[in-house]
Amino acid sequence: MIFMQDPILIPELDVSNLEQSLKFYTSVLGFTVMYERAEERFVMLEREGAQIMIEEAAGPGRRFTTADLHKPFGRGVNFQIKVSNINKLHDDVEKADHDFLIPLEEKWYKTLDAITGNKQFVIEDPDGYLLRFFEDLGTKPA
Repeated sequence: MIFMQDPILIPELDVSNLEQSLKFYTSVLGFTVMYERAEERFVMLEREGAQIMIEEAAGPGRRFTTADLHKPFGRGVNFQIKVSNINKLHDDVEKADHDFLIPLEEKWYKTLDAITGNKQFVIEDPDGYLLRFFEDLGTKPA
């Protein structure tokens, strides 16, 4: 597999049920499988350059677990993922009858010398990881 870019950060998420999470990420969110290691219960996913690794927490192979996992997993973190068409993804999530933690909104954030805009929404994956999908609205002076 040839990567379009060499990612600097790729989160690796422990999941309680690999099939359930894989179906959610591919069927609902539009990620594709880059590769998998079935014997390790591991899958590498990609969507528009964003990459996520998922692996079954109780699966075989090496795991990086420092404590018992209790849902919701990933407390205190949300993953911001840029997409090219936030409205279509929002519609796909809605059609899948998945709840929104934060519904579709426009949000502007102050940076050093500008204000940056996102059209975004936040959902939870089946294990409670927070996913914040956004489309860039550009910048304007602060």
